[in-house]
Amino acid sequence: MKHFLYFSFLLVCISCAPEKMTADLLVKNANIYTVNNGFEKAAAFVVKDGKILEIGLKPELELKYNFKESFDAKGKTIVPGLIDAHAHLFGLGLNLQDVDLVDTKSFDEVVERVVAFQKKHNKAYIIGRGWDQNDWDIKEFPTREKLDSLFPNTPVSLRRIDGHAMLVNKKALELAGITATTKVPGGEVIVKDGEPTGVLIDGAMQLVSATFPKLTKQDIAEALLDAQQLCLEMGLTTVNDAGLSREVIETIDSLQKAGTMQLRVYAMVSAGTPSMDHYLSAGKFKTDRLNVRSVKVYGDGALGSRGAAMREPYSDQPGHYGLVITNEAQLRTLADRIAAAGFQMNTHAIGDSANVSVLRVYTEALKDQKDPRWKVEHAQIVTPSDYAYFSEKIIPSIQPTHATSDMYWAEDRVGPERIKGAYAYKSLLEQSGTIALGTDFPVERVNPMYTFYAAVARKDLKHFPENGYRMEEALTREQTLKGMTLWAAYSNFEESEKGSIELGKYADFTVLDADIMTIPADSIPKVKVNATFINGKKVYESQM
Repeated sequence: MKHFLYFSFLLVCISCAPEKMTADLLVKNANIYTVNNGFEKAAAFVVKDGKILEIGLKPELELKYNFKESFDAKGKTIVPGLIDAHAHLFGLGLNLQDVDLVDTKSFDEVVERVVAFQKKHNKAYIIGRGWDQNDWDIKEFPTREKLDSLFPNTPVSLRRIDGHAMLVNKKALELAGITATTKVPGGEVIVKDGEPTGVLIDGAMQLVSATFPKLTKQDIAEALLDAQQLCLEMGLTTVNDAGLSREVIETIDSLQKAGTMQLRVYAMVSAGTPSMDHYLSAGKFKTDRLNVRSVKVYGDGALGSRGAAMREPYSDQPGHYGLVITNEAQLRTLADRIAAAGFQMNTHAIGDSANVSVLRVYTEALKDQKDPRWKVEHAQIVTPSDYAYFSEKIIPSIQPTHATSDMYWAEDRVGPERIKGAYAYKSLLEQSGTIALGTDFPVERVNPMYTFYAAVARKDLKHFPENGYRMEEALTREQTLKGMTLWAAYSNFEESEKGSIELGKYADFTVLDADIMTIPADSIPKVKVNATFINGKKVYESQM
């Protein structure tokens, strides 16, 4: 009788037990940095319909849910899906199809790579990118004579690493109609002995770009998908593309809807183009993977090509102030129009003159705006007294690896006083309260671990300098992770849907093979991505 009563009681208990709920994915045995308000950690979480359903410990979740699948992190570190707040996704894809000139140590090596590329591909127009004269023994701009002799009938266009200077041969100059007397607003044709040297700066490059073979829709799609693959391998789940046309944006949308493009994109529309006119008139465009609500403006050029607009002449080129691509009056006109359309204005500003112009225009345009979150892209050389312009309305969007790439020659350009206002990440963060971190790839490498390392240790990949470059402007690891996740999402008006591992947000997360928050700083660049998830779906997994 006692046994009967016991089993009867057991059956009643079982029948009264709550029925398990269903979910899509259990992530377990993980070292999770949620990046929520308390920067709390967790060990497991549940995903359903692409979003975080619950966070906790593995045993309690396994008792509560039935899962379609699980991911055992085996103690690995998980962070929110990494966001690159300033990059050129489409540009990266195009570069992957052209001559790679990154890390060349001389102009002779540049020529060698071009010759080898052409033997293999036999292009009607040779296009390349990546050279940097600052990495050569002879730190001067090259000239076109070798390219003229090797390719007398084939146009050649080779962009500098920063995209703000270009070396072309005579055939390319002829196609573009460029002579020694050509003048271009916001650009320069460098001339020597009455002839173009072949080097074009900023606006002048557009004359050559206009003669490139027209890209087909298939070309655009292939470039985007090639770039996506590299980004997913590096743990990126969202990329801010700084300057796109309507055609490319619509291709991204179609690829995402077809399911071939998983990567999320925050698209900045190129200023001064029919594409800008279209979107400012049509209004913001938002899907779960694409967000179009901002305009990319160029204030000046780049420091490496002496195109950054400076208040005083360059220290290593007396009398030269750089180039103003969009002057203050033009910026003001653009700002008024962009603000009226409810869009975000994101302006490239490298030199101290460009930065103060942008900051003055922003401050005036935003005085009656409640939550504009306009961004200064790069904010590279800022006069310290101008830091005060930054606020919750004006966000610095910076690229830490620029500091560690430029540190070898930046002071030569601007001198010992102006360098004090350069790459001032901590100071800008203290003023604004948030900071968005990116790479500017393909100007720098895609790997976000390099971004993290440069922000925290202020060293290059050779671990130089030993004690870091101007460490007073270093960010903490927590600040850096926020800048690559939650704050980057905030700068895109997307903090309610991504940027942290919290209930209701997209299940975008990156699995790392080491804990970037605790390992020795010099080990950070070696950290690898084990897996990348978007919407709770594994979009990349390493083969190691």
